[in-house]
Amino acid sequence: MADRLRTGIDALDRKLEGGLPRGALVAYTADPASQSERLLYELTAARETRYLSTERSVRAVRSALEVAPATVGEPAIERLPTDGLEDASRAVADLGEERLLIVDTVDRLERTDPDTYVAFLNELKERLLETDGVAVLHCLRGTESETRSRTLHAADAVFELRTDRVGGRLETALSVPKFRYGGQPAEAITLELTGEVTIDTSRDIA
Repeated sequence: MADRLRTGIDALDRKLEGGLPRGALVAYTADPASQSERLLYELTAARETRYLSTERSVRAVRSALEVAPATVGEPAIERLPTDGLEDASRAVADLGEERLLIVDTVDRLERTDPDTYVAFLNELKERLLETDGVAVLHCLRGTESETRSRTLHAADAVFELRTDRVGGRLETALSVPKFRYGGQPAEAITLELTGEVTIDTSRDIA
């Protein structure tokens, strides 16, 4: 679809009827002990990416990308300082056409002044609409502040990654409880994260 931007993850693009809508703001929630970064890394292969890290160093992120078991891009990586809203706003203002912005993780930004943070979210959304870009805010569960509700409310789409132990094996599922654009997947997508992100068909019945 012309109004969608491919994520580069075929399994996800099929479920989203072609990819993410242009201008979309995505909140991607996951447990800290999950392999949620795997999906973020693969997103960088589809288009030019600005990767803002609030926790890990630039070297640590780049090293993880280099050993990722799938095709990844070469994002521009920046480490935000402790109070990084001003730097994050600058990065947003510099976003080019049809670019991807990843904030990993958004938790630290959520702990800043609530009104200033909401202003940042609105600024980000306006810039995405101007540039036909997409932003993914990586949100850790269990460590969130009260401002997390602001993030989820502002987001056009919410992706939830959950990992459970089922019958002696780990099972990872991605659900989309919020999607403002129609074509919302009705069921969770069971993913295989050992290599390239794919749909796990091991339990399908022919």
